[in-house]
Amino acid sequence: MKPSYLTTKIFLDSGNPLETKQALTDLGFLDGQTTNPSLVAKNPRIVELKNAGSLSEDSIWSQYKLVAEEIRNIIPHGSISVEVFSDLETPHEEMINRGKDLAGWFPGIFVKLPTTHEGLVAARALSSEGINVNMTLCFSQEQAAAVHSATVGAAGQVYVSPFIGRLDDIGFHGIDLIKNILLMYRNWNSHVQVLGASIRSLDHLFGCINAGCDIITIPMSIVELWKAQGLNNDPAQHEFAISDNKPIPYRDISEGDWVLYDIHHELTNKGIEKFVADWKGLFAK
Repeated sequence: MKPSYLTTKIFLDSGNPLETKQALTDLGFLDGQTTNPSLVAKNPRIVELKNAGSLSEDSIWSQYKLVAEEIRNIIPHGSISVEVFSDLETPHEEMINRGKDLAGWFPGIFVKLPTTHEGLVAARALSSEGINVNMTLCFSQEQAAAVHSATVGAAGQVYVSPFIGRLDDIGFHGIDLIKNILLMYRNWNSHVQVLGASIRSLDHLFGCINAGCDIITIPMSIVELWKAQGLNNDPAQHEFAISDNKPIPYRDISEGDWVLYDIHHELTNKGIEKFVADWKGLFAK
């Protein structure tokens, strides 16, 4: 049962349905699951097929669908995110076509798209048709502003996924980005839900909960740490580690046309490159 203090939704960040079952057992609840090419590449069955030389660019999608369906069978009412394949040159038309395919796997899927210009064009088109989208690899308040503005009037639900752990990796206080986006969205009465991602520690998890994050996606390692320290312990009483990371100041950004925001971020590009390498590695000869 979900702790009484917890209004934030908790997702598992994994491409392995066995971990879905374990997380559901450990937590007693699970609101959804996020997947991506790197996580699917670690799925034991897919690794076995790769080692046997049985995967191709075509067959990997059928395997991904099987993984998503297994997860859905475990958490039938949960939100499940599946990601389009895209590199830095993938046009929005290709993302839209693949996104429609993914959305057709079963009802309620969230199509993950990169927070890039082409990804936002695709998000605008898909969400206007009632397809749920999850804008991933977000590292700046301006990127989140663009997600909001590009999907105003969406018929489907919209998530934005700030990756806070990767900001910590380069010396910034990643949780500040979550707080800044939440404040901006409250000021704008935004329709977009904030999904805290790249969670590396209980500090990240409890920081997102205390900030009022809509959703948090956590790997199995954090599920285990949370269970070990006690699910019913109030995050407001958590003692956070002292950090010398640089703060990320809030920017008073005006709501406007999404194409006017500076959405380039080097970490977004690096994230896309990592996903591409993991995906193509599955069927490399």
